Amino acid sequence: MSASESNLFPLVGLQAVANAHNEWVAVTLHVPQSSTVPLMTALVAALAAADAYAFLAPLDCIVPLADPHGVDEAVLAQLAPQRTIFRLPATFAGDKQIQKKCQQWRDAGYRIIVDGPGAGPVTAALVEARALAVDAAGKLPGLHQLLPLPGPHLAYNIVDAEQLAAVQELGASWFAGDYALHHARQQSEPEDATSRRRVLALLGLLARDADAHELEVPLKQDPSLSYHLLKLVNSAAFGFTAPITSFSQAITLLGRRQLQRWLQLLLYARQQDDGKIHALLPLAAVRAAQMEALCQLRGGDRDAQDLAFMAGVFSLLDVLLGMPMEDIIATLNLAPEVSAALLERNGELGALLALVESGAPPPDGLRRAGIDGETYWRSLLQAYQWAIQVSRNL
Repeated sequence: MSASESNLFPLVGLQAVANAHNEWVAVTLHVPQSSTVPLMTALVAALAAADAYAFLAPLDCIVPLADPHGVDEAVLAQLAPQRTIFRLPATFAGDKQIQKKCQQWRDAGYRIIVDGPGAGPVTAALVEARALAVDAAGKLPGLHQLLPLPGPHLAYNIVDAEQLAAVQELGASWFAGDYALHHARQQSEPEDATSRRRVLALLGLLARDADAHELEVPLKQDPSLSYHLLKLVNSAAFGFTAPITSFSQAITLLGRRQLQRWLQLLLYARQQDDGKIHALLPLAAVRAAQMEALCQLRGGDRDAQDLAFMAGVFSLLDVLLGMPMEDIIATLNLAPEVSAALLERNGELGALLALVESGAPPPDGLRRAGIDGETYWRSLLQAYQWAIQVSRNL
């Protein structure tokens, strides 16, 4: 891809949609508005560059439609009907042409969610929709607007636990927004000091490549981590025929490099009291995997990829543990470039981490990092694919 073509490649963003158990059920594809490239044209270009549906399987893909008139045969040819949900502004519900389109979409297997002020059972019926989308940052509709429709109803732009509770009470069962970060921080605050020291001790051992016997000590003191490790290695993802019953077996069969990575992620796998998976687990997996993918695509060797992965997975430890990153770094023996990335976003790893955690990096940021738009898009899809697998195996 030439430099000029790279600059034109659309920076499509992905936002995970979770259910009440923090399990991912869908992703929303966000295409930035452009004065020169129509939104649907940009989406088609991104989908044509890589098989996004294969990377994101089995999740549904939600496509917000700023103007549904732009959805033509060329657009539909890039979409998988049974896994695509159109998020349609309620203002178009009265448009006869759009009503006809919606009927055709429904007949072909697409689903429709009506979004925005005025959305309700009446507008939903006009466009063959069975669910509503609610902007949690705006005025919430009445309960009577959601109850007559089967759903699942989507609430987005949720920023905290209070908003999450409000939209749940309203009847929404799919959720998107930054609430996971804030909610996870609130959940981690009551964690006792003994458990925190144990987790940090394990992190320190992992960072300095401790041997198996040293790693067994904190693991044996934390039944939850031990349980999740054995559950992981006995999962279908690894396909071992004989059951793995000890930590030493896990080391032998997985190898130290893979084991170290899985243990880093297992720190986020602690079940909540209500049985939900930790909301930070898939987020940490996305960051780690995308950091590694970008490092590899830029020519980084295996050791460099390991450091990139570590920077990504450790970038949420302050949220997980409810303590400043400076205090966490002080207890770990990390490589200087990883510490610089985590503390100040400095160096090459720090620049990559800033891009990854932004979700939708500006074109100038990508250019400064020497990454073209298509490379970033492919790394994002790879990261989501791995995070989906991780969430289902831990």
